[in-house]
Amino acid sequence: MFSALLVYSLVFRAICVDARPKSNAVWAADSAIARGQGHGLDSSGKASVSYEHGELQWGLRQLFDKTGNTSYYDYILTGAGNIVDDDGTLHDNYKLSDYSLDPVRTGPTMLYLYSTTKEAKWKTAADTFHTQLNGHPRTAQGWLDGIYMGDIFYAQYTNDFQPSNTSAWADIALQFSLIYNNTLQLPGSANYTGLLYHGYDYSHTAVWANEDRGHSPEIWGRALGWYFMALVDILEIFPKTNNGYSTIQTILKDLAPKLRDAADPNTGVWWLILTQPGRAGNYFESSATAMFVYSLLKGVRLGYVPDSDGSIVKAAKKAYGYMTENWVVAQSDGTMNWLNTVEVGSLSGNGTYEYYIGVGTVLNDLKGLAAYLLASLEYERL
Repeated sequence: MFSALLVYSLVFRAICVDARPKSNAVWAADSAIARGQGHGLDSSGKASVSYEHGELQWGLRQLFDKTGNTSYYDYILTGAGNIVDDDGTLHDNYKLSDYSLDPVRTGPTMLYLYSTTKEAKWKTAADTFHTQLNGHPRTAQGWLDGIYMGDIFYAQYTNDFQPSNTSAWADIALQFSLIYNNTLQLPGSANYTGLLYHGYDYSHTAVWANEDRGHSPEIWGRALGWYFMALVDILEIFPKTNNGYSTIQTILKDLAPKLRDAADPNTGVWWLILTQPGRAGNYFESSATAMFVYSLLKGVRLGYVPDSDGSIVKAAKKAYGYMTENWVVAQSDGTMNWLNTVEVGSLSGNGTYEYYIGVGTVLNDLKGLAAYLLASLEYERL
């Protein structure tokens, strides 16, 4: 398998040294593939069940639908094959008993491949993730990231195999509501944006838990970006006749104009920490900005978000222009580099401003590059 992968990678790299594609979505995807990113393997070549790979594969699916270029489908197929054995067993760096939502973000790929191939192994892998969600501990804590990691798969699985499972649909909608209700920044708060804090601990045992609902201290861009993408993606899956659909759409309609207004007025993009614009150490962060552009454009295009004066689309277009001009760098081999994506953000520590700004950025970080692919797909629909 690995020798075949090497040949495939070399062939694709040879293709990608051509001139820059007219489509930035194609350019981003081809650049990631040329570097072997998002292919079910970590940087050392070991199999890895990674949410970043699931994010990229989500974009490659859409790009395959747009272009008909089977190389994108093949890359998804071989990448998923690196983490799923022939009997459907997930690679052993995934353990159901860890109850981590991050690996579940590869679940939509398993469902997609089952729908296109009907091979039982993809359904078996998806069943494993679904079993995890069924037994996943329900706690008094939550964070925005987890909604994107777990609930898109949860909804697609329910849609595909249990469409009449009203308890499942109610559970999915509840996850969105709990996060929204417990992390929404309330009027009168310092540096008010009306957006969502990174997470909450209703038990107030976390060191960062505020007296107000136990929310974390700051609004971190990428966590909010994950949540926004989850909002617009899940509405394509969720049954419109279910009450949960209107619940989720109402959240999106509330947050979208607030997000528009939180952009930096000069550049049009968003700060790493939205609650601290211009503060020393803060900077314009690329992954969150790309996620926001994708979400706003998709939300308006599909009619989820009203934009009668065009201001939301205008804001997204401005941000996209800044991204492309400042964070996309052409390389001599025909690929592009992607800049300014922060490596990580976690609530396992103290959740302070100093913590967030102390985390470095990573060149070609897939969390940001895949989001730029998604944003470009939406921008190129305009």
